[in-house]
Amino acid sequence: MQYTINPPKTIDTTIKLPASKSISNRVLIINALAGGNIIPQNISECDDTDVTLAALKNMPEVINIKAAGTAMRFLTAYLAATPGKHIITGTERMKRRPIGLLVDALRMLGADIEYVGEEGFPPLKIKGKTLMGGTIDVKGNMSSQFISALLMIAPTMINGLELRMTSEIISRPYIDLTLWTMREYGADADWTSGNTIMVKPKMYKQRDYLIENDWSAASYWYEILALNGDADSKVNLEGLMDGSKQGDSMIRYIFSMLGVKTKFESKEKGKPTTITLSRNMRKLPRMDYDFVSSPDLAQTVVTCCCAMNVPFRFEGLSTLKIKETDRILALEQELKKLGFVLHDIDGKEMYWDGERCEATMEPIDTYEDHRMAMAFAPLAIKYPGLKINDPQVVSKSYPKFWDDLRQAGFEITEE
Repeated sequence: MQYTINPPKTIDTTIKLPASKSISNRVLIINALAGGNIIPQNISECDDTDVTLAALKNMPEVINIKAAGTAMRFLTAYLAATPGKHIITGTERMKRRPIGLLVDALRMLGADIEYVGEEGFPPLKIKGKTLMGGTIDVKGNMSSQFISALLMIAPTMINGLELRMTSEIISRPYIDLTLWTMREYGADADWTSGNTIMVKPKMYKQRDYLIENDWSAASYWYEILALNGDADSKVNLEGLMDGSKQGDSMIRYIFSMLGVKTKFESKEKGKPTTITLSRNMRKLPRMDYDFVSSPDLAQTVVTCCCAMNVPFRFEGLSTLKIKETDRILALEQELKKLGFVLHDIDGKEMYWDGERCEATMEPIDTYEDHRMAMAFAPLAIKYPGLKINDPQVVSKSYPKFWDDLRQAGFEITEE
């Protein structure tokens, strides 16, 4: 499937964003560990959450999480700490995504996990049981999802968990989101120093829970407003909170540097409200930023800066190479089709100094990566008629993305 996208001249729309995938996946695991009798409200309807829901509901002998990396990490830990025997597997790409650091850590805590195929990669055979817990050291620059997976099962461990991180900690806001969600369910878990977290053996309590909408999904609307040339354009986004614990809520500060203002309808922190995005017509001549705390925003900001002709140097990108695809390589290849020559340094940094090449305007490939499709789609504002291959990949996190673009006035035709 291929979509051709043409933009509206002006935008004035209200969008009901999808529920947060990050919070949904955490709440589902924690809620299951608490007994699972109270269904959380506003659960995400994306592919990642669907596979987690299905696994927790049916608990089949073989659990196929398809391309859902979060589900692979979180369910691996959950299954290790829950009685039963299971094999967890996924797509061919998932079988090439390393999971050895998480498995090693779980084994140190008493888990019974075997590799079905290649050492260090899924599929995994897991025999679940109550884990002893204790104190372990892990690398702080391992995936925050690995760390979150360990933390969420820690209250069920006999001795709880003291988790010490021995190097620079990446994606710290995602770890903080995990701890906050755990405490919402009654866990005793917090930082005891700048690199150590203590979780006491105190079981979760069941409760009603309302999941906030997704700041990651909001990022694409920020990009649309930044690229749109009409000063009167605006977008209302429903269901977001001022003071949100989602790491990607940083997007409002990042895009304030690219000419987008954010106004909260309600000033009451901790309550979902509507935000309004509008233009302030100012932008930085150049952007330097460290994405170590919010790497999932990098694709949106990279594509937007190129289309706005804003040179940049971005750091903190090391985890992008082990996402749904090698996102650094994918960005370089696809932006070259639009005439931009990007460079990376050791897979950790990326920069664009204004270097251009001849644009081929070939269709944009999405690499089975939802964020590639959604980050490039707004570029149709600068490149009307932009074509995107395999647009259905957005179902991983934002299934109604294309419907919402149409509602905002974009013309999208299928070929």
